[in-house]
Amino acid sequence: MTVTVRLFAVYAEKFGKSQIDLEMVGDATVADVVSALSGYDGASSLPPSPLAAVNCVYATPLTRVNDGDEVALIPPVAGG
Repeated sequence: MTVTVRLFAVYAEKFGKSQIDLEMVGDATVADVVSALSGYDGASSLPPSPLAAVNCVYATPLTRVNDGDEVALIPPVAGG
C-alpha cells in the first residue's frame, strides 16, 4: 500500500521536501510510517513519536493506516 507523508515547517526543511510517498506492507501504523522514514536524510529531526494526523484527524502511534492515506507529521511550534 502507498501512504503519503506530509511534512511541515522544520520537518520539511530537514527532509528537503514537503511530501514523501512510502510503500508500506501489512497492518501498518503511524509508528511504522515514522520508522520507515528513518532511512531518509533529515530523519534525525523527528522525535520517536511526533505529533501526527491521518487524513486530517489527530492520530496516535498505534493508529492504523490504509492504502491512500495521508499521514501529516506536525512539528512542535513555539511563539507568543
